[in-house]
Amino acid sequence: MFDIWLWPMVFVSAIMLAICLAGLRKSSRALQLNEKDQIPETAANHPFTMNPLLWIILVASVFTFIVIFYYWASFY
Repeated sequence: MFDIWLWPMVFVSAIMLAICLAGLRKSSRALQLNEKDQIPETAANHPFTMNPLLWIILVASVFTFIVIFYYWASFY
């Protein structure tokens, strides 16, 4: 009845939801505190590490790779 990937998928979805919520909290706080319309120094120095969308894509890609590798390894 339960698939082998049900709980790992729930876990990965929870991680992606947490990343999304953290990104929303940071962006709304940055918009309220940023009165000069300047890019924060951390985002200017490391633009890719501060982007939550890239983190969500990375987590989903790693999970997809694990699923594909599992089925590839079980085939042989």
